[in-house]
Amino acid sequence: MSPKDASSGSAGPFSPARIVVTLLAVLTIVFICVNTAEVTIRVIIPKVTMPLWAALLGVFLAGGLCGAYLFRRRAAR
Repeated sequence: MSPKDASSGSAGPFSPARIVVTLLAVLTIVFICVNTAEVTIRVIIPKVTMPLWAALLGVFLAGGLCGAYLFRRRAAR
């Protein structure tokens, strides 16, 4: 078996998928940083007033954790 056949199929650290994901993450961080207004958010029952960037960052991190959990479980199968 040649070394080319033994690889996992990734194109190294600069694969197109990684570039797209990195670009989306950077654009998301920029979007979060420019939205600084105070907003009122209903969190299940209570209303919370916080900067929009904090709410967006929380959702971004929660989504990242959920995605990491789901892809880790899929890779373990």
